[in-house]
Amino acid sequence: MSDHDPTDLRTRVRAVLPQLRADLEDLVRIQSVSADPARHDEVRRSAAAVADLFRAEGFTQVDVVTADGGLPAVIAHKPGPPGAPTVLLYAHHDVQPENDHADWDSEPFEPTERGDRLYARGAADDKAGIAAHLGALRVHGDDLPVSVTVFVEGEEEVGSETLLALLTEHQERLRSDVIVIADSANWDIGEPALTTSLRGLVRVDVQVRTLNHAVHSGMWGGLVPDALITLSRLIATLHDDVGDVAVAGLHAGPAADVDYPEARLRAESGAVPGVEWIGTGSAVARLWTRPALSVTGLDAPQVEGASNTLVPAARAKLSLRVAPGDTTENALACLQAHLEKHVAWGAELTLTVVDTGEATQIDATGPAYDAARAAFQEAWDGTAPIDMGVGGSIPFIAEFLDAFPEASVLVTGVEDPDTRAHGANEGLHLAEFERVVLAETLLLRNLGDLGRR
Repeated sequence: MSDHDPTDLRTRVRAVLPQLRADLEDLVRIQSVSADPARHDEVRRSAAAVADLFRAEGFTQVDVVTADGGLPAVIAHKPGPPGAPTVLLYAHHDVQPENDHADWDSEPFEPTERGDRLYARGAADDKAGIAAHLGALRVHGDDLPVSVTVFVEGEEEVGSETLLALLTEHQERLRSDVIVIADSANWDIGEPALTTSLRGLVRVDVQVRTLNHAVHSGMWGGLVPDALITLSRLIATLHDDVGDVAVAGLHAGPAADVDYPEARLRAESGAVPGVEWIGTGSAVARLWTRPALSVTGLDAPQVEGASNTLVPAARAKLSLRVAPGDTTENALACLQAHLEKHVAWGAELTLTVVDTGEATQIDATGPAYDAARAAFQEAWDGTAPIDMGVGGSIPFIAEFLDAFPEASVLVTGVEDPDTRAHGANEGLHLAEFERVVLAETLLLRNLGDLGRR
């Protein structure tokens, strides 16, 4: 039975899918919400379950590890032929909170098939990433064409707080020639992609204060500025009249020549009828390679029950997406300078950094990327993958690039535009999942061929 026979590999992928799906569903039922301290035992149970799955596949040195008191990750290794390249397969087993169960059409931790999707929290992000790795490894069995190290993290959804410590402590165990990070998305159903850029993130809390205490709006209004008006004026300076970010000094770059049809944009974004897009440039440039600034939270008195008083202080959370090619250090400095320059009426300004994450730009050229593109095209029946940007941030990718600068980093994933990761009714497209498993199976084959050559 030839490892290079694509028909045979397709047949073997289909043969492992039923048990693979059962294993995925068992993982999904574990409520590994890393952001909820009350469910940290569930995160630990999830790590143990992941470790057991890879032990069952003949992996050696399977360990559940932690660093600096963080939540557990799994590291496992299985050798391939002598001299074969080593491939590191990354995914994460922690998940986002499910939030209000009423927003879900089925129980969030009970996997439920409806139509062409499997719905549950973590069914896609990112327990399907674990399953995709597992499926490719099962297809190859004990005839692995490469050596494989598996690294499944348990803190990705809370900012990978101890990832750098884990990479440092276990650097030699994790060192590899190719790193496959299964935590991104494809361009569309039936259209694969390699993610080659991601925006970074700077989140800050901004407070303006105009009074030491609240005062009567009739007695003092017209002379004393209230904090809400002052904060509103400050927020309004963050964009120009067409909606481009007006913070001086931020980087913006070009994007791939990819069309994002208007009807698809509206359907996938959930924009209400008649809303106009903001900013200039192509849609994908605005989404992938230009900075974006949003107000994601606001502290102010509620409308219901508000009294006739001038608000002394108001606070907003700003989320600045940093374009690839920029740094969080520069972006934060530019944002702070802008806020200090534009705060009105001498109000006191306080800026508190919540968190940051660097942008990523991958030079997706070379033999490993050629091997990946060939595998994707074969798995998707002749449809070539695009090089896709992602507007969101996965800061840990930059940490992998820094820790292993000689490795080829391939960012792939199981998601699609309607996956709804982090939201209610998160769902895995089952036919697309089969293609992802086949693509990774073919990728390992192709990388093994590279090693032999």
